[in-house]
Order: sequence, then C-alpha cells, then structure tokens
Amino acid sequence: MELCSIASGSSGNCIYVGTDATHLLVDVGISGKKTEGGLNSIGQSLTNIDGILITHEHSDHICGLGVLSRKYHIPIYATCGTINAIKNSSSVGKIEEELFVPVKADESFRIKDITVDPMRTSHDAAEPVAYRMKYGNKKIAIATDLGTYNEYTVECLKGMDLLFLEANHDVNMLQVGPYPYQLKRRILGDRGHLSNELSGQLLKRIAHEKLQGVVLGHLSKDNNIPELAYETVRVELAMGSDIYNEVQFPITVAKRDEVSSVIKIA
Repeated sequence: MELCSIASGSSGNCIYVGTDATHLLVDVGISGKKTEGGLNSIGQSLTNIDGILITHEHSDHICGLGVLSRKYHIPIYATCGTINAIKNSSSVGKIEEELFVPVKADESFRIKDITVDPMRTSHDAAEPVAYRMKYGNKKIAIATDLGTYNEYTVECLKGMDLLFLEANHDVNMLQVGPYPYQLKRRILGDRGHLSNELSGQLLKRIAHEKLQGVVLGHLSKDNNIPELAYETVRVELAMGSDIYNEVQFPITVAKRDEVSSVIKIA
C-alpha cells in the first residue's frame, strides 16, 4: 500500500493511495492536466483510477472533479451533504448522477481490496469527512481541514501505519498577516483549519511505536512555511512524549504545487 501527494495546500489538494490492484484519489482540487501529469510521474494514470474520495466541497478539493468525472467516468465517493453541495457548485458543472456513491461517516465500505472508513471532521462545509484506508493489516489515514479535534478524532486516528495530517498555519503568521479579520476568525475557529501547534498536539496523542511515517499537508501559502510546520510539530511531539523517534517514524512535509515522494508501507 502506498501514498503520494500530487498537490497539497490551500490552493489545491489531490492525494493518491493505492495497492497493486486498487488505485484511488482523495480529492481533485487541481486541474485534470496537473492530476494526470502527477499520476504519470509515479507510473499511474487516470484510466486506472477506481474511485475518487471527496472530503468536502470547497474548491481546493473539487475544482478538477467535473472534468475528470466526465472524461473518465470515475465513481465519486462522498457524503450526501457533500454530493448535494457539489451538484450546486456552478464551477464543477454537470456530473452524471450514476457516478455519485453516497457514503456515511463511521460506515466502512470496500473498493476492490481497500476498505475505506470515513470519519467526521470539524470544518465549515456541508458534511465533511476524513478517510481511513485499510489493506490487509496496513492502515493509512488522510485527515485535513480539521478546525479542531476531540476524543472521537483521537480514537479514529489511533493505530495508523501512515498518517497524512493537516498543519495549515502558524498562528502568529496568520494573526499579523494581511488576511481580513473575518477570514482570520474563520481559519482560527473550531470549523477552520488545524494550526501547526494543534497538529503536533494531536499527533502526540496518536503516535505509537509502529507508526511508519507522518506527512504534514494542506499548508497555507501565506500563513506557513514547510520548515516552520515541521519544526513546530516536531517540538510539540517531542514535549512529554517517550514514543517519538525521528528515525522510527520520519516527519515530512507535502509539497504545495509539486508531486511529493511516494511513501510505501512496509
């Protein structure tokens, strides 16, 4: 089982997860051309994609969905709230009804040899979810657009082999930056985005000895930098934690506009 971030950031998100038999995308918030190019660079193709899992309807997660679905007829998995919001999005255009596959949080389903388990998230969207995926005894979670986290989040993310986790912004950079006050309030609120500090604190709750890697993603272009996200999360994780060992499970940062390295679960 492997994961590769095709793009991850406030300007567009698309993540590939696959096995030898099954090939999935989580969100397509970039152009079809960029998605295809990213997949080709890792030896994959849109013609092989078995499903697109949509976390929520914001444009940085669905802007390429209409074009790809119409051209390749790929099934789209999303909650009913998200599906309705996508249908009402003028930027996506018309998508064939039969391509939509409704899913529910906490109700697992299978796509070939991958079991997918959606989990609720706190974000200002219609019915947002994150996704956990299991192949045999290997588990991956992709959790971004988390305004906050609670015990439910912690329990859902325990026991993963690989974790793709939001580290959206540095609080100080956001507070002193150029964003309007209302937008700052939204990002900092419980239905906004997870800061570097909160990402590290959440990771400290769910880190375990068999965790093979953590990828930090969905970084803000204006309110974060990769080095700061990495260092803040690392420090938060190391404080009071006996588990964290940089060699044992490396922390990397997904690239915003480029394809990141393919990560395979051992």
